[in-house]
Amino acid sequence: MEIIGKFIKKLPETTGESQKGQWIRGGFVIETEEQFPKQVAFSLWGEDKVAQIRNMRTGTTIKVYFSPESREFNERWYTDLRCFRIDAFTNVQSSNGYSSYPSQNMQPSEGGSAPQVHNEPQTNQDYGSFNNMEPQEDDDLPF
Repeated sequence: MEIIGKFIKKLPETTGESQKGQWIRGGFVIETEEQFPKQVAFSLWGEDKVAQIRNMRTGTTIKVYFSPESREFNERWYTDLRCFRIDAFTNVQSSNGYSSYPSQNMQPSEGGSAPQVHNEPQTNQDYGSFNNMEPQEDDDLPF
């Protein structure tokens, strides 16, 4: 699953040790850009994932890829949204007046402190418009 929103808060990091070794868990909150915005909290597991948000600026528009997971404890259900990828976006105004969001994949930097943005080849996607629809030749509709 995926969702687009503005980065609004980094949550505290938690570390520990298990039988498999050291672990780190972080989290963050985004706010969706809808008529009625919603705030959504995500969790991150692993040093490489947590490093991506350590120095992220508030207000950065990001696309979050996540996996929802629920579990039961004492007859109560708890849901966790585990983020496995974050893409940064720049809001680009298209010729038709709609905004589109070309993606940029965020990877941790060499030092592991701040994420660096690597441009991906642009796809022919335009979120919010129908510019990419081509008319079909064999369309038999009367209008």
